[in-house]
Amino acid sequence: MIWLETIANGIFLGGLYALIGLGLGFAFGVMRVVNVAQGDFIVAAAFIGLFLYPWTPVHPILVIIPVAVVAFLIGMALQWLLVNRVLGHDQIPQILLTFGLAIVLRNGMVAGFGANSQSIDVGEMRFWGFDFLGLRLGVLPALVLVIAIVLFAALHLWLHRSRLGRLIRATADDYQIVQLQGVNYRKVYAVAMGLAMALSAVAGVLLAMRGSFTPYSGSDRLLIAFEVVVIGGLGSFWGMFLGGMVLGVTQLIALKLDPTSGLMYGHIVFFIILILSPNGLAGAFRNAVFRK
Repeated sequence: MIWLETIANGIFLGGLYALIGLGLGFAFGVMRVVNVAQGDFIVAAAFIGLFLYPWTPVHPILVIIPVAVVAFLIGMALQWLLVNRVLGHDQIPQILLTFGLAIVLRNGMVAGFGANSQSIDVGEMRFWGFDFLGLRLGVLPALVLVIAIVLFAALHLWLHRSRLGRLIRATADDYQIVQLQGVNYRKVYAVAMGLAMALSAVAGVLLAMRGSFTPYSGSDRLLIAFEVVVIGGLGSFWGMFLGGMVLGVTQLIALKLDPTSGLMYGHIVFFIILILSPNGLAGAFRNAVFRK
């Protein structure tokens, strides 16, 4: 039974990992922007949540809403004022720009909040549990998974059902064609980056509620985000969700077998999947289904 609990908790953790990778994957899928400041933006959102949660009414978990709104506005401003200036076929300027932003963010967080470990206090909710099929599971980890599923499903439906969502998809396919229809693709990119930052902010706040973080936690979050996106398959929406599940379950099973392993076995699984299927799990599935 203890192994079933471990796997269940790994799935819960995988929901958080999937959210960590969602913002990075969405920005790359729409704009082909490799945002190496993704991890530091996630940590910055956690600090914003830490600052705002004492004034959040009803319950501290609702701090997700104002943090996501702030992150959306910051993402739009970032894309409009900076990233749009370096868009093009060469991704090196984008990488250098976001790398510089990561350095500025990290040092700014150290100067503003110090280097000590922090977390968002959700009170007794952190210790709440429930019984399910004989398993004892945590309420907060389960809630994180539910939020992840809701956000993935809502974004998927919005991209396919709404006018703006379809416009974002069309711009992602060929931004030059949509210009012929009178669409300012730079404005579309600004909205897309705002959404990517908002999704990353949700991940940052949930991360701060589930555990602790420091201004230097961004590099670990960036690595997880890249692994989630690559394991799932570039351009595969639900593949990223599956990638998060794989990393979460692998990490907790490995920690059960070897408590000193940390994220090592997750990295090993990532490396194995990359060797066996460079297009990720979604690519492997397509090859299995459609091979002759």
